[in-house]
Amino acid sequence: MNASNDEGALRQRMAEVMRAMDERGLNRGTSGNVSARCGEAMLVTPTGIPAGRLMAEHMVLVQPDGSMAPGSLKPSSEWRMHQGILARRSDVGAVVHCHSRYATILACANKPIPAMHYMVAVGGGASVPIAPYATFGSEALAEAVVETLDGRYAALMANHGQIVAAPNFDYALAIAEEIEEQAAVYWGTLTIGGPTLLADEEMNTILDRFRSYGQKR
Repeated sequence: MNASNDEGALRQRMAEVMRAMDERGLNRGTSGNVSARCGEAMLVTPTGIPAGRLMAEHMVLVQPDGSMAPGSLKPSSEWRMHQGILARRSDVGAVVHCHSRYATILACANKPIPAMHYMVAVGGGASVPIAPYATFGSEALAEAVVETLDGRYAALMANHGQIVAAPNFDYALAIAEEIEEQAAVYWGTLTIGGPTLLADEEMNTILDRFRSYGQKR
């Protein structure tokens, strides 16, 4: 497969991932966005187009210097955040951002997901932290998210939603679904007095096991 076919397949996959997020209840309307590494550049979803209408040709190719081809659609307002993650993380090939309900509830309440269940570790740490609030689309938000991820796969974004950075879209989408499930479970425990947390030692054991668990690529 040549480079142009690789890019074409990636564009199509991005449209599929956006539709999947809607179908799985992770997103709705025009919220959320995804990106992928494309050679030295980045492909990112455009702004303002509902997932059901997205097509491969709508994806925007952004060069390392932030430039785009004349006539391209306007990229997601969060493109700087996506570019910052991909530039910082050589292990990341795909980024998924969504406004899933329970993750967003916790983000708006400034409640990171603690070590209440071993599956919290799918996010790459003993907890799922929250990036400090900054206006959507801003350089400040991009910097806050990149710093908060700091080697992890997932984080919440204060008063906003969740962000997942992973080697590929299959893995990123699976993590986003699991983070939403853990957010829902944590929210539920808060209604009955809060969770019983796992010990640091146990979470370290779980994280070690997760490093070799499943298919990462």
